[in-house]
Amino acid sequence: MHLLRSVERFLRQTDMAPTRFGRAAVRDPRLVFDLRNGREPGERMKRRVEHFMNIHSQEKA
Repeated sequence: MHLLRSVERFLRQTDMAPTRFGRAAVRDPRLVFDLRNGREPGERMKRRVEHFMNIHSQEKA
């Protein structure tokens, strides 16, 4: 659940489409929709998503 909140905040702040985010972060355009429907990603996927958000945030700063 924590991951979904972070992703939703990131999407609002960057105005990025959910499908673009999923594709860029983990090559899965359905990622955000699946998370919203209760998908529980593994630790590796969580790290990849968090890494993508961190790198993207640093580039914008």
